[in-house]
Amino acid sequence: MCGIFGFHARARLSLDAELSASTDLLTHRGPDGRGTFAARSPDGEWQVGLGHRRLSILDIEGSPQPMHSHDGRYTIVYNGEIYNYIELRAELVERGHRFATQGDTEVLIEAWRAWGEDCFPRFNGMFAFLLWDNRTGRLIAARDPFGKKPLFVARAEGAHVFALEIEPLRKFPGVDDRLDQDSLREYLSYRYVPGPATFFRGIAKVPPGTFMALDGDRVSATRYFTTPFSRTTPDITNFDEALRLFSDRLDAAVQLRLRSDAPFGAYLSGGLDSSMIVALMSRHMDKPVSTFSVGFDVPGSSELPYAKQVADAFGTDHHELAVGMNEFTSVWEEAVLRRGAPVAEPSDLPVLLLSKMASRSVKMVLTGEGADELLGGYPKHRAEPWVALYQRLVPGALHDAVIAPGARALPYALRRVKTVAGVAGIRDHQVRMAAWFGGGDAELARALYAGPPASRAIDPLPFTADGAASALKRMLHFDQTSWLPDNLLERGDRMMMAGSIEGRMPFMDVGLAELVARFPDAFLTGAPKGKRVLRTLAARMLPQTIVTRKKVGFRVPVEQWFRTGMADQMRDLLQSGDATVRQVCNAGEIDRLMSEHLGGRQNHEKLLWALANLEQFFRIFRPAMG
Repeated sequence: MCGIFGFHARARLSLDAELSASTDLLTHRGPDGRGTFAARSPDGEWQVGLGHRRLSILDIEGSPQPMHSHDGRYTIVYNGEIYNYIELRAELVERGHRFATQGDTEVLIEAWRAWGEDCFPRFNGMFAFLLWDNRTGRLIAARDPFGKKPLFVARAEGAHVFALEIEPLRKFPGVDDRLDQDSLREYLSYRYVPGPATFFRGIAKVPPGTFMALDGDRVSATRYFTTPFSRTTPDITNFDEALRLFSDRLDAAVQLRLRSDAPFGAYLSGGLDSSMIVALMSRHMDKPVSTFSVGFDVPGSSELPYAKQVADAFGTDHHELAVGMNEFTSVWEEAVLRRGAPVAEPSDLPVLLLSKMASRSVKMVLTGEGADELLGGYPKHRAEPWVALYQRLVPGALHDAVIAPGARALPYALRRVKTVAGVAGIRDHQVRMAAWFGGGDAELARALYAGPPASRAIDPLPFTADGAASALKRMLHFDQTSWLPDNLLERGDRMMMAGSIEGRMPFMDVGLAELVARFPDAFLTGAPKGKRVLRTLAARMLPQTIVTRKKVGFRVPVEQWFRTGMADQMRDLLQSGDATVRQVCNAGEIDRLMSEHLGGRQNHEKLLWALANLEQFFRIFRPAMG
């Protein structure tokens, strides 16, 4: 795990100072080492600058970066892990390739030398890298299939600039960091900005599963991976066979991610997904797993007792962190700064606090992220297959005039009914996918936006799954190409790396996704709580109280905090006279949401959190509005 920065620019530009300063803005991602590299293309017209901050996990003493190939042709800066580097190294040695180190970075270089762009399907891992060819003057920028590792690109005068976070790009001369109005509008619907856009006009995300090639004036982008759920016909129809294959593949994914030369552990929530990861880790380790759990000091809002049950069952070296409101708010601004955007979910902040604690004893953790988006674990996954029937039976006018307003008026205790009733009648697939996560009220999201109409179409990829076998598979395709890379995996990377912790996610194994895409829907959502194949496996390995308990999710008690100790802070963020959010959003709607929530008439925690974070973003980054 590391921080990388780089540029490809006209040779006439003087950028030495920017290379050094921008690299050091990523020190929190790599406190163990630093290096920079600068060179010119063979024709002298172009220059490259590469910067690296290192968090040492593999080959701790032997793989400094920027790394040069043994013949000096290639130079790389790289963030991530190629988990199957040992197997790839052996294959490359058989082909005659030479190695001077024991880590995965040099394997990546030689894999590119051997196979070019065909190397990507061979990698099992997470990565973002910049690879410079000193012989041809060509720069390759690449990102892993699911987008576990971030990579941003900015266009400046005579230059393309890359970094793992937004802040170094904003400080680079000539980058347009004005507010992108379309992204603001999309944020109010999605509660995150769907890629490749960001909140800044001149900064974009390199899409997951994509590599860019920069060769002089020529710039190209090639997508080498799309989710298997958009292109796979289910062909494994025997559940026992599916369970066996799934068990073997998940176990292998966990075992492969235990490769580390630094101390490591696991984040344990007490839910099904992280508990299974800990159970499988325990199979392959000759000492207790170090587990780390975070909860809250509000009665009924903490899963720490469940995490302790799992820790006791597997004899882990367990560490707990109980977060109160003051600790929570103390890292709010830092979380927004590291995210480079409003923090979409309150759970980002306790993950940041937990990472700071865990980094005192480990450098890497395995986590359970991605299981719901792979296996259909949310209520929306069970509801979406019924939407077509609902829309055939209920005319759109009836839904819009009666059912949707009625759902809006329901008490929050019926929040899942509110969401399903509000979303099911949305005929537009794109709007509906956003509404499932955005809180279910697309009309309210539109009412909040006070800016100009959209001038840019949203990337169609998450909504294009013509080869998907079902409505569920289309939704999972959306989750894996939008919600995961642009929100959940961003949290996993940014909040963990802000605490100098690497996070590895076995459920985000490409081979596991390829396997699960071959299962019929009934093997996923064919259980009352979803994730049938995982639940069946868990019943054989975990305490029954963990398998059968109600899914809670990682819920931070902001509903109560907004009404109590955070009320004045929320009023300052959303109702003070100088609040930027009141200029770009409908102030009357903001006041209505605040009044209903603080008065206990409705729970608007999702939208109020989104709006408060938008204001935090404006205060920290102060983007120009032009």
